[in-house]
Amino acid sequence: MYAPRRHPVQLAIGLAVLAFLVLIGKSLFDNKNMQWDVVAQYLFDAHVLNGVLVTLGLTVLCQILATILGVVVAVMRLSDSRVMIPIAVGYLWFFRGTPLLVQLIFWYNIAALFPHLVLGVPFTEYYQVISTNTLISGFTAAVLGFSLHEAAYMAEIVRAGILSVNKGQKEAALSTGMTEAQAMWRIVLPQAMRVIIPPTGNQAINLLKATSLVAFISGGDLLSNVTDIYSVNFAIIPLLVVASIWYLVLVTVATIGQTYLERAFGRGYGNSAPGKPKKPQIDELSDARNAVSENL
Repeated sequence: MYAPRRHPVQLAIGLAVLAFLVLIGKSLFDNKNMQWDVVAQYLFDAHVLNGVLVTLGLTVLCQILATILGVVVAVMRLSDSRVMIPIAVGYLWFFRGTPLLVQLIFWYNIAALFPHLVLGVPFTEYYQVISTNTLISGFTAAVLGFSLHEAAYMAEIVRAGILSVNKGQKEAALSTGMTEAQAMWRIVLPQAMRVIIPPTGNQAINLLKATSLVAFISGGDLLSNVTDIYSVNFAIIPLLVVASIWYLVLVTVATIGQTYLERAFGRGYGNSAPGKPKKPQIDELSDARNAVSENL
C-alpha cells in the first residue's frame, strides 16, 4: 500500500505561518482602536449598501460594454483590412498606455474641453444643446472610462481565444457555404469561449476592485459612500474595514461564479472532475465537421 511521504519542513513552515496569522488576528481583534462596534454599526448602513449596489451595477455594465467592444476590436485586429488593423492597434496602444485614473479624471472634466454638446438627428434641423456638466456625471464618467479601458484588455483576451481555435474549424465552416461573419460568430467564438472565460473572470474581478477609483470623482460607489461617512465621523479605519469586508464578499461570490462558468465551458475538453473519464481525442477535421453540422 502506498504511504504518503512526510514533509516535516513544510509542516513546520505551515504551522509557523498559521501561528503568525493567529497572532495578527488576535492583535487586531483586541485592539480598541479598530472600533469593531463602529464596523458592526455601518456594515449594513443604507448609504453603504447603496454604494455596494452602485459598485455591482457599474461592474456588470462596464464588463458587458467592454466585452462587446473588445470582441469588435479583436475581430478588427485579426482581419485582413489595412484600414481596420491600424484602427484596432491604435485603440489598444492608447487605452492600454494611459493610466485608468487619468482616463476617469479626463472624462469627469470633459466639460472643460467641450462645455456644450449638440445632439441631433442627421440630415434634419432637429438638434438640442446640452450642458456637458449635466450629461457627464461621476457615474457616467466612470462608465466611459472603465468600459473603454477594459475593452482594450478584453480585445487581447478575445484575440487569444480566437487564435487558440484550429484554423480547420473556420475552413470547414467556410466550405459549407458560411460567410466569414457566420463562421466567426457561430463556429469559432463558441469554441474559443473555454479560453476566453478564465481571463475574462479575472478581468471582471479586477474591474470590481478598480471601481474604488471612482471615489476620486465621487461616483457614488462603495468607497465613495464610505468616504462620505468617515469624513463626518472621522472613523477612518473602521469604515475602511467595512469597505474591505464588502469587497471581499463580492470578490468571493464572483470567484465562485467564475469557477462554475469555467466548468460549464470546459466540458468535453479533457478537464473534467477527478475520477471521471476524459473525452477521447478525435480527428480535428471530424471535430470541425461536427461543430459545423451542429450549428447549421
